[in-house]
Amino acid sequence: MSTDTGGQQGRTAYVIVGGGLAAAKAVEGIRESDSDGMIVLVAEENRLPYERPPLSKAVLKGEDEMETAFTHDRDWYFEQGVELRLGNPATSLDAEQHTLTLADGETLSYDKLLIATGSTPRALDVPGADLDGVLYLREMQESEALKARFADGARIVIVGAGWIGLEVAAAARDAGCTVTVIEPQSAPLVAVMGEQVGGWFADLHRGHGVEFRFGEGVERIEGDTSVTGVVTKSGDTVPADAVVVGVGITPNTGLAEGAGITTDNGIVADPALRTSAEGVWAAGDVANWRSTTLGTNVRVEHWANANDGGLAAGRSMAGQDVTYDPIPFFFSDQYDIGLEYAGYVPRGSGAEVLLRGEPSSNEFMAFWVVPEGEGVRVLAGMHVNVWDTIDDVQRLVRDKTVVDRGRLADPKVALADLT
Repeated sequence: MSTDTGGQQGRTAYVIVGGGLAAAKAVEGIRESDSDGMIVLVAEENRLPYERPPLSKAVLKGEDEMETAFTHDRDWYFEQGVELRLGNPATSLDAEQHTLTLADGETLSYDKLLIATGSTPRALDVPGADLDGVLYLREMQESEALKARFADGARIVIVGAGWIGLEVAAAARDAGCTVTVIEPQSAPLVAVMGEQVGGWFADLHRGHGVEFRFGEGVERIEGDTSVTGVVTKSGDTVPADAVVVGVGITPNTGLAEGAGITTDNGIVADPALRTSAEGVWAAGDVANWRSTTLGTNVRVEHWANANDGGLAAGRSMAGQDVTYDPIPFFFSDQYDIGLEYAGYVPRGSGAEVLLRGEPSSNEFMAFWVVPEGEGVRVLAGMHVNVWDTIDDVQRLVRDKTVVDRGRLADPKVALADLT
């Protein structure tokens, strides 16, 4: 039975559905304004809420222990007055009656509910995809399983040259594995970065011994019970001790859809992260919220959005006046490269990539710009090992500053001086 603390008779004040960073940060946001309202956190996994970037970075490479991925320890939730329902996922939501049903049959009545259910990796739909050794990287146990495969000399085939694929490739090479990446596009990340920057990523990984098969797809995966190889659409067989699939993710909108809440590439939310159902919020990967600065709805699948969005949703639920309006941001670490990206480039924008510095030096910046007036406007920017620049990138994006393209491309001109 739920406990009534700060809510209507028989109702829990706050229910949070999710086991990731957004869920944990929502507790922090609530407690800023409401120190007493009862909070119940419902998670599908039988683990405390944790952060995902370490799973493909330091934890996967063996630099940090798995426990470092947990956002808070169990004592913290006790101190915050949070009841945990771990390993007991929500199965249905009645938004009109304000009730949530869990897998074990328990029904929670709530005043306010947050859906922070994240996303699920897209499955590879080919023969052999169910063999032992075909792995995805989203949950903690998947990172553990992949790390165990990284014995020196293991043959790792990665399907997809997106962020997960590239970070896994770097970790696998650091572990001494043989790595082949199969990617149907002409370069890594080409849909979001373009050919030039995507080509730099390819060169970076080739320099560390990664083999790419661009313009290729997977026909089938071979093996009796465990994977032994990947057959490409061109008929080549790539030997493999493990296959890592990274072909995108799908937001987990099922709970919202079942309750009649508006969804469209995620759960549609306003700038306060409120959904179309009274008393229901959304945050993290699953939220497609209205950005007032960008003038469009945005869904972001990166750490900063889970961190900041969870906090904003908790504050909004607890009655604070919230306008969640960040410039989207993400980071990645690969080999000795650290990079940060900020901004938003709509599909079909026709943005041009403008470079500052020489990519072959592995210290440069890239800007995605569109012409405006006598200059250009920055939609997004990325640095590679050029630190303390991302705040200026975010300022240029947020202020819609029109800048001279020559000065933007000149490393001798400080970004802070661009007006």
